[in-house]
Amino acid sequence: MVQSINTKVDLVIEGTSHMGLTDYGKIMVGDKGFEFFDDRNLNKNIQIPWTEVDLVIASVMFKGRYIPRYGFQTKHNGTFTFSSKQPKKVLRAIRKYIEPERMVRSLTFMQVVKRALKNKFAKKEA
Repeated sequence: MVQSINTKVDLVIEGTSHMGLTDYGKIMVGDKGFEFFDDRNLNKNIQIPWTEVDLVIASVMFKGRYIPRYGFQTKHNGTFTFSSKQPKKVLRAIRKYIEPERMVRSLTFMQVVKRALKNKFAKKEA
């Protein structure tokens, strides 16, 4: 059995982890960190302490009406991506522990294409 890092839980909600293959389970937001527990295999879990979180990245569409997924960029272990049925509720619970300056929007599709074209045709300095 896996031990939770949280002593007090603010929110438990159904969620999906997008790390490799899609895993369905429970998302838990608490006082010590963010946790994901897989429904099928309890040994497949992700525990991210708030001290390890560098940025919270939200993919925002239709001027904030729809948030399909959100992720955590950690200081040492890379980026973890999740989704849930009520992402605004999850992000509001996370906002209690992460400063608003460290919660950002991800780039849109057009911004990514524009950046790629700009880098492709930029003059190269020797």
